[in-house]
Amino acid sequence: MPGCIPLASGYLTKDASAEQIDAAIRAVHAGQTWLDPVVQERLAASVASGNLRDPPASTVTGNLALPDGLTAREAQVLALIGEGLSNQEIGDQLVLSQATVKTHVNRIFAKTGVADRANAVRYAYQFGLARPPREN
Repeated sequence: MPGCIPLASGYLTKDASAEQIDAAIRAVHAGQTWLDPVVQERLAASVASGNLRDPPASTVTGNLALPDGLTAREAQVLALIGEGLSNQEIGDQLVLSQATVKTHVNRIFAKTGVADRANAVRYAYQFGLARPPREN
């Protein structure tokens, strides 16, 4: 479908061996999914602890264009920044290393022209990538 963001059927870590890459490609080609064991462990831990969240609807459905050339993953990271999560918490949530999260944050800052997390939160609210917390 035009305008939709394809979802991945397989996930590998950066240090995957040639054999793991080959097995993943074969599995996905056969219509199966493939998760690296490290990813499986972190995903299971996130589910067990209740820390697994859905990504912003706009990044999944493709219904809304992302502003300033943000990628779907950058929008996810920005949404979690908008919820007040630290880089460590974002990494745990999205099963990413802190270094990868930091790279996404730096790219978000560069693309959006914000200089700090507070302005990134404001930006996320402005473009509907995150919502301010409700007051009780």
